Amino acid sequence: MFSKEEAAQIRKLFWTSFGKSFPRKWLLYNTKIKGFSFKFVADRKKAMVCLDIENPDELVNLLYYDQLLSLKTLLETELPEVIFDDDYLLESGKTIHRIYVTLDKKFSIYNKNTWRDCYEFYVETMEKFELFFYEYEDVIKNI
Repeated sequence: MFSKEEAAQIRKLFWTSFGKSFPRKWLLYNTKIKGFSFKFVADRKKAMVCLDIENPDELVNLLYYDQLLSLKTLLETELPEVIFDDDYLLESGKTIHRIYVTLDKKFSIYNKNTWRDCYEFYVETMEKFELFFYEYEDVIKNI
């Protein structure tokens, strides 16, 4: 196992390597919707591309989540493996609404041999998520 410092260095190297290998400005938090953001997730066991809905106002969260549910069939056309979870528990203990796709290969942020597949998955999946958002942004924001 790694020390805390070694693990932090490996995680930092993972993300900087991703940025250098695939330099691109991602949408991520720049959706112009409070509490509505795209994220890359990587840990010891999994890698995911996520759309998180975590506005401080739970009613707003539900409205955005319902709006996305109404577009679910359209999103599944681009990302058939997408998962809608209205009760996703984060490691922090916070529950959010998360729409995500998980890498279907073995992955660990601590195994450099799995990084390339993860990076390619990130690029392909996030591009589809972003295109979906831009295509239906007006519908999503119309709550």
